Amino acid sequence: MPIIETFDEVTPRSVLRHRPVLDGTPIAGKRSVVTAATVPAVQRASRPRLSLADTGDDVAEWQRSDEGEESNVAKAGQVMRPAWSIAGLLPRTSRLAWVGSREMRSLQVHPLLYLSLGMFAMLLLWMGLSTALGWFHIVMDDIHYGRPRTYQVDAWVGHNEQSGNKSHFVAINLSGHIEIIEIPGGDATHARIYIGPQLYGPDSDLVPATLSFLDVNGDHLPDMVISFQESRTVFLNDQGGFRPLKLAEHRQVEQFFQQSNKKEL
Repeated sequence: MPIIETFDEVTPRSVLRHRPVLDGTPIAGKRSVVTAATVPAVQRASRPRLSLADTGDDVAEWQRSDEGEESNVAKAGQVMRPAWSIAGLLPRTSRLAWVGSREMRSLQVHPLLYLSLGMFAMLLLWMGLSTALGWFHIVMDDIHYGRPRTYQVDAWVGHNEQSGNKSHFVAINLSGHIEIIEIPGGDATHARIYIGPQLYGPDSDLVPATLSFLDVNGDHLPDMVISFQESRTVFLNDQGGFRPLKLAEHRQVEQFFQQSNKKEL
């Protein structure tokens, strides 16, 4: 059987395509095609298979090399990182403080603004207190005089009082118009109505009118005085009833009230 001659050249792959896989060990049930004599003098270059131990050594060496590179990179980063110091930060801090103080000076408000705000707050407070005080007075008048505002009083005036009963008076504020009803001696069949002053302005219908009886002209008969909103109107007791003042009687009545005020002081 002829033997393949060996040369210094590499054997072509076409010749080695049917070479046995195992090293001379025949497979059961199959016949070897190439004998031991046909092994070429020059084998095909192949990468040797590493064992598990060699692989572990290579992995450990690779990890150590990676760790070394990371440590070198970390050292390089530490070297490249600028070192901050208190001395280096002082100029920046002082600059920021100076800029901040300059901004604070620019944001300072003029004292007149605080004065204006204080005056505005006092105005709001005064308005609130005035509103609350007015509401309180209205509530108290509702309790004492009701709606419409009504005031009642009994007095001796010398009108049909022979039975020993006082005359009854009712003062009513009807939509700002004050009216006085007299029941002389308690006899409603002889009742009289006196038209008082007309009130104007906001909430004029909520103004109560009170009655008092004084001798203002010196005739020894009690006259009727209607009081409302720090004002008063006098009806003189004349001929079994009451009448408004005449022009000549105003001065005498004013002198009476002036003397009364001096006595009270």
